[in-house]
Amino acid sequence: MENHRRIKKTRERPKPFVLPEYCKGCGRCIDACPQDCIEIGTEINPKSGLIPVVIHLDNCNGCGLCITACPEPYGLAQTMNPEAELENPFILFGEPETTAPTPTAVPDRTIPLPKTEPLVIKGTYASAIGALLAGCRHFFGYPITPSTEGAELMAKILPKLDGVFVQAVSEVATVNMIYGCGGAGKPSMTFTSSPGFSLMLEGISYMIGSEVPGVFVNVMRGGPGLGNIAPEQSDIKLVCRGLGHGNTHAIALAPSSPQEMLDLTMLAFQLTFKYRNPVIILGDGYLGQMTGKVTLPDYMIEPGVPEWAVYGDEAHRKNLICSIELSEPDLELHNIHLNQKYQRMIEEEQRADLYYCDDADTLIIAANTPSRMAKGAVRTLREKGLKVGLFRPISMWPFPIKHLLPLLDQIERMVIVEASNGQLEDEVRLAMSKAGVHDIPVIEHVRRFGGMLPQQEEIVNKVASSNVLIS
Repeated sequence: MENHRRIKKTRERPKPFVLPEYCKGCGRCIDACPQDCIEIGTEINPKSGLIPVVIHLDNCNGCGLCITACPEPYGLAQTMNPEAELENPFILFGEPETTAPTPTAVPDRTIPLPKTEPLVIKGTYASAIGALLAGCRHFFGYPITPSTEGAELMAKILPKLDGVFVQAVSEVATVNMIYGCGGAGKPSMTFTSSPGFSLMLEGISYMIGSEVPGVFVNVMRGGPGLGNIAPEQSDIKLVCRGLGHGNTHAIALAPSSPQEMLDLTMLAFQLTFKYRNPVIILGDGYLGQMTGKVTLPDYMIEPGVPEWAVYGDEAHRKNLICSIELSEPDLELHNIHLNQKYQRMIEEEQRADLYYCDDADTLIIAANTPSRMAKGAVRTLREKGLKVGLFRPISMWPFPIKHLLPLLDQIERMVIVEASNGQLEDEVRLAMSKAGVHDIPVIEHVRRFGGMLPQQEEIVNKVASSNVLIS
């Protein structure tokens, strides 16, 4: 009778079952099982990417040694129902009780400013002032030439405005601080340069996936590697085609003067919250250090709080910021959503500056500081009687193809001027190809590398010699 009772009690022990999403397939439970009931499985779990174990309950005596051996986060559990499955806690227990209202956005407030005299400042200072006027009170960064002066100015001014300046331990730390600040719905930014920007790419990919705003001012310098601190358009391909892993795009704005450094930085903060996506200011080393006249706007922004922000108060407690979707169908839907957002950017955010393009048969295409030399070349060539115009992309991504297409019927050739080995030309060719342009004009180029910039005389000579050959 006593033996019968022991057998009955053993049979009533709860049996283990596998939580496949949590099982790492480490095999500790296999070693612990005295009945050899457990083996490594053969199928990958789509939510974890790992192979969970398989339990055969025929010989299981419910001793629980397998569960004791299982490390966190506990891939095994006990239940009287061996068919039990891991459930969403909201399904099991319902929504958590809260008195919080549905989050609503606190709108930005525009504050008028008195008229001031123009400032004569360098490009990085102009960008920093633009950020302050746009409502940025949080700066995170790591010093790197030739962008450090912008960070230095923010370090001086932000404490006086009850702002936050943090010199991070690295560029990797910087981008993750921006992630956290942007997730709270606060405007934030950094200044960096090419090698430092490269280190931020993983975090930028996370921000794009999580739909977190943030402004990155990348003052490009010579490369590859450490290169030097002179100006080069070395990151066009990185910004337009390589913002971390996965399906990533971000609006990239290319200023050509200290005034545009200020204006486009203010615009960047507007766009980063409009699309919940990072925005990049793509300057160059010369532009960052160049001094010019800058006129301040007649307003500044006091930022509000978006309804989606993880702000730390009761009103926003249900919000979640993350970039992980373990279910393949869910991640595909998220990518479709991102693609639709990118398409809106392409349709609405193409920007370009056209100079003497109305009757041009030769079109110079240039951006950043090289466009200043190109503009001088256009004036010189016009004095020689040549019909030459300048097409300057302000949005490097999306490339302003809709502004270029109307010119293609009249122009005979393009001369692409850049401080890189064809990175701008690649964007021009790709944009035309995607727009279905097959009969493209003759494309020539003027290129310099390693911190050397194309000079006005080089551009004039190239266009003039090409004109003689074609004539």
